[in-house]
Amino acid sequence: MTITEILLIGAALSMDAFSVSLSAEMAYSNLTRTRRLMMPVMFGIFQGLMPAAGYFLGYWFRDIISRAQGPLSLVILGFIGINMIRAGVKAGADGSEPKELTAAALTALAVATSIDAFAVGVSFAASGVSVNFHPITQNIFAVSLMIAAITFLLCLAALPLGRAVSDKLGDRAQILGGVILIIIGIKNMFF
Repeated sequence: MTITEILLIGAALSMDAFSVSLSAEMAYSNLTRTRRLMMPVMFGIFQGLMPAAGYFLGYWFRDIISRAQGPLSLVILGFIGINMIRAGVKAGADGSEPKELTAAALTALAVATSIDAFAVGVSFAASGVSVNFHPITQNIFAVSLMIAAITFLLCLAALPLGRAVSDKLGDRAQILGGVILIIIGIKNMFF
C-alpha cells in the first residue's frame, strides 16, 4: 500500500466517527473540555485498534463480525440517538439541561463507529500487510497508527463545526444529533 491509499482508507473509516463527533457536539451543549476532547481520542483509539484486531483475529471471527456489523451498529447508534432525541424534546418542553455524554455512551459510540475497521484489518492481512517493520506502509502497526491519527484529527475538526450548529439551533441541535446517529446506524445496517 502507498501512503495515499492509507490516508484515503483512514479518511473513509473516519467519516462515521466525524459525523458522530459533530452530532455529539451539537447535542450535548454542556460538555466539559475534557469530555469534548475525549471524543477524538476515543474514536482515534478504537479506529486504530480495530484494524489491528481484524488483522490478528480476522480469520477466525470474520464471518461473525461481517454478519453482526450492521445490526450491532444500528442497535448501539439507534439506542443512543433515540435517547438524544427524547432528551432534546424534553429539554425543549421544560427548559432542562441536556443529559451528559457519559464515558459508557462515548465508548459505545467509539465501538459502533469502528466495527467496519475490523473488516478492513482482515483485508489488510489478505493483501500483504505484515508485522515486519519494512516498509512502513506495509506494517499493520504503522498503518493502524496512521488511521488512528487521521480519525483523531478529523474528529477534532468536527467539534467546532458541531458547536457552531448547536449555537444556531439551540435545543433542536440535540434532536438533529440523535437523528444523525440513527441515520448512520441505518446506513451501516443496509449499505
